[in-house]
Amino acid sequence: MMKKVFRRTGAALLGVSLMLTAIVPAIHAEEQPQTLTPSISDWAIETLNEGEKYGIYPIEWYYDSFQREIPLEKLNELLTLTEKKIASLNLAENKQYKPVTVQGDNTRGDIVKRLYNIVARYDLPVGTDAIQYMTERNILRGSANGLQLEKKATTEQATILATRFIKDTYALAQQGSKGVAWVVEDEDTVVYLLGSIHVGTSDLYPLNEQLATAFDESDALLVEANLLNVEELNSYIENEMYKDGSTVQDAVTEETYAKLEQVAELYNLPMEQLDLYKPNALSGTLDLLSLADSFEVTPDELSRHGIDMYFLLNALLQEKPVIELEGLKAQSDMFNSLSPEAQEQQLLVSLNSILQPAEVSTAEVMKQWFSYWKQGDVEAFAKSFQESLGEASEFNDMLIGKRDEQMAQKLIELLEEEEGTYFVVVGAGHCVAGKTIPYHLEQNGYDVEPFYQ
Repeated sequence: MMKKVFRRTGAALLGVSLMLTAIVPAIHAEEQPQTLTPSISDWAIETLNEGEKYGIYPIEWYYDSFQREIPLEKLNELLTLTEKKIASLNLAENKQYKPVTVQGDNTRGDIVKRLYNIVARYDLPVGTDAIQYMTERNILRGSANGLQLEKKATTEQATILATRFIKDTYALAQQGSKGVAWVVEDEDTVVYLLGSIHVGTSDLYPLNEQLATAFDESDALLVEANLLNVEELNSYIENEMYKDGSTVQDAVTEETYAKLEQVAELYNLPMEQLDLYKPNALSGTLDLLSLADSFEVTPDELSRHGIDMYFLLNALLQEKPVIELEGLKAQSDMFNSLSPEAQEQQLLVSLNSILQPAEVSTAEVMKQWFSYWKQGDVEAFAKSFQESLGEASEFNDMLIGKRDEQMAQKLIELLEEEEGTYFVVVGAGHCVAGKTIPYHLEQNGYDVEPFYQ
């Protein structure tokens, strides 16, 4: 059984870490290098946004001769990680597999053949002609100059081919993360409801084709808060900082502050920056840092792979309207409304989870949540999340409960007043614990059906 120290930390990570991407870089603001401009073709942006979620190449490639011929070492790395991504599907092998001949000359045609050899070893309907298969599946696309199979491939072109290939193979195998999802509809409105995990890893992607299509066909995206609104995000950060000359040292006990100093030293964080932030901001930030450390990724990577961010970026690229159910200001006000005692207690939980790790780590439980989410196992996900909440507290009452009712009411208004199709992404905790959003919808006469029938 999980220790109590994990329970509140885990619930917080799933329920409220949505905004924390902003805090970590702010703490490290003085350490940030000068911003570089990526070398990316406009036509490639949407596909690359998808590809960078797969973990098959580092985004640093964007800044390193991305539109020039791909070096052999980069190509080998890309293909190795692509092969690993396909192998994770655990497909049955094709016993008649015979690889097509490749030259290893870094041409577009040769890369296509090497990708084909990855999928041809599995029991899938891929035929025997690599070029034909890749063109029919719309992985290999030409231009006015044809397919240009003999032309040396750029790093950009190679990553595009690998990204399309992975997405298509997952669809062909009818795999991909399903999420915890429902659908609600009346005579003229369809609402897809997806329970999100606000942090993530590349293992969560690609998404199931059915889920991705539901989003693509939706008229708008609804989220708790729009993290891509830079003005509101900056305002949120400011609201999480002291403005009256006081510091966090003034707000917590000597014992808690001493533990904060220990954790700051562990993560090489400047205390002069930490002092400026309120306990609730520090709590969430430290949870994120600790989890990122456990997954051996950066906090930015962990946040960038969160489900909310994935859909927000896709909405931006598709020019799809984004509607907030709460907004960053409302969320900030909510956290700041907690009593000083509750804020310090939450910070202390975060500090203790780092200094005195639980027998079952937060990362281990998060990995289990990721697995349930990928499988679309709503029951197992709900059971695990409910266990993570522990006993009632001021923080838990704020995290879920009234917020669920308020967000459900906005969805009811949407169903009653609007026409069309809407895709809703909220923290999964709002869908699986207590009197959830689905509960309130059902109480108001709506049938909340599983997304996958």
